[in-house]
Formats: sequence, structure tokens, C-alpha cells
Amino acid sequence: MKTIRTLAASAALGLSAFAAHAADDVTLQLKWVTQAQFAGYYVALDKGFYEEEDLNVTIKPGGPDIAPTQVLAGGGADVTVEWMPAALAAREKGLPMVNIAQPFKSSGMMLTCRKDAGVTSTDDFAGKTLGVWFFGNEFPFLSWMSQLGIATDGSDGGVTVLKQGFNVDPILQGQAACVSTMTYNEYWQIIDAGLTPEELQVFKYEDQGVATLEDGLYVLEENLADPEFEDKMVRFVRASMKGWKYAEENPDEAAEIVLDNDASGAQTEKHQKRMMGEVAKLTAGSNGALDPADYERTVASLLSGGSDPVISKAPEGAWTHAITDKALN
Repeated sequence: MKTIRTLAASAALGLSAFAAHAADDVTLQLKWVTQAQFAGYYVALDKGFYEEEDLNVTIKPGGPDIAPTQVLAGGGADVTVEWMPAALAAREKGLPMVNIAQPFKSSGMMLTCRKDAGVTSTDDFAGKTLGVWFFGNEFPFLSWMSQLGIATDGSDGGVTVLKQGFNVDPILQGQAACVSTMTYNEYWQIIDAGLTPEELQVFKYEDQGVATLEDGLYVLEENLADPEFEDKMVRFVRASMKGWKYAEENPDEAAEIVLDNDASGAQTEKHQKRMMGEVAKLTAGSNGALDPADYERTVASLLSGGSDPVISKAPEGAWTHAITDKALN
């Protein structure tokens, strides 16, 4: 009987010790569906980088009906991947989102046009129909058009904005002269559909000087006041950046890891490997810490929206180095 009691006590102590050292839960909300755009996080999960930081990370895919800002606001995630224009617009409207890390150094946003639709330069936009993504993705486009002095209401001398679905059908079916694309995704869908690079004119937002920061990591400002939450984010960012750098150096393996995590089964090996190769170009040069110059460029672009800018004034407290300073040093 004594032996049984001793064993039971030992088991209870063991369970207590396990509970005391249980990994901390973190929920990450992605901006879009499972794909190589988010490879760093899946690599960190697959390779045990999160586990090494004593974290139990749940990655929630996004989609056309999921707004990361709303998920964050509703407490459905601790941290979310979002584009800075949408985050700053949300902050100005009262949702205090803060950028804690910036894995993407460069923008992959482009406007891809058919030359046979009469578009070879920005001077040719007038009178054309342009496909634009909304749900927060429209902000960089609207700022760009404002800087070009082009109206977006369909008036004479302006452009007609087609609310583009998350596909490239409008350019393939002749509904629009140009559509929104990412260097790592929709552009290649157009190529796969039969058009050649020679038949297309692309306008990279980076080249046009209107690029804004994409795919940063955001949390709610109030949560950063909690030391335990801050510590979790330090470990999360450290492990995530380890995942991103591994993905950059091992793009094919990273793509395979993404495919393994694609519950929908919709992704293909060819597309994901090609996507990972392009995404690696965008994360290259970033150690995860936000470059203040990139932030200022983004804000300047968003403020230059004429009579209807994306944000009405320069934000305060919209980003912090507090997490990356601890995570990366």
C-alpha cells in the first residue's frame, strides 16, 4: 500500500512538474491561405524552432472572408500577419495595432497589364479599367493613383476600378487592361494561363516609389504592456526569423513543408517552389527588425492620397523595436 501511495505521489509530482513547464500557447493569424508566402512560420513549426522556445504555436490560415485585423481585434489570435497600410488604417480608426517585426524587406506588389490593351507606361492608364484588390490591399494602389494625378472614380481622364477577386480572370477575359498581382503568385498564374512575359507590362510598386511594407507581424498595443506576453513575442519572433532564414537557404525544402501543412490540398509543388523562390527575394536583407526608413516611406505614400488619403496624419506608436531588440541581440 505504501508503495502504491509513493508511486501515486511521484506521478502527481511528475504531472505537476509537466504542468509547470507546459509550453506557452501562441496563435498566429495569416493574411491568406497556406502557401509559401508564410513559409517561415511553417518551417519554424516543422523544424521545432517554436518548441525550442517553449512555445505551442497554432497557425490559422486566412482566406477571402477572413480579415486579420478583425481576428486580432476579436481576440482570435495573439499576433497576425498584415500589410502595413491596412494596419495603419485600422490604427487610425481605433484599433491600436503595433508592428513588432518585419520579416519582409521588399514589396511583391505589382500591376500587371496587357500590352495589347494599350498599356506600356503609366501615361496609358487613363480611360482603362484596372483590377484592384480590396480588404485593405487597395490602399497602396489608391495612393499611387493620387500621386499620378489620376482619378479613380471612372471620370474622364481617370481610371475605372474593378473590384478584383483573388484571381486573374479579368485580364484573361478582357474585362480589365491591368490586374493586381504579386511577384510570387498571381503573375505566374497569368503566365501559366498562356500569356508570355513579352506580352505583359508590369509596374512594380517598388520601382514606382510607392511600395509599402507587407507581411509584418502585428499585435495589440495593450497586450505589450504584459511582461509575459512580451516575453512570448520575443521568443516567437526569434523562432520565426530562424524559420525564415532557413526557408531562404532551403527554398525547395521549405516549399515541401508548406505543402505538408496545406490541409486544403489545393497547392501544387511546382507553384509553391516557384513562389518560395520569389518570396525569398522579399525577405532577403531583413533580420526581422523594422527599418524606420521603410516605415517612413510607407507613411509618406499613404499620406499622399490627395483629398482622400489612407491615413490623415502620421501615426504615433505604430511600431516598436522592443521585441526584436530582445529577440535578435
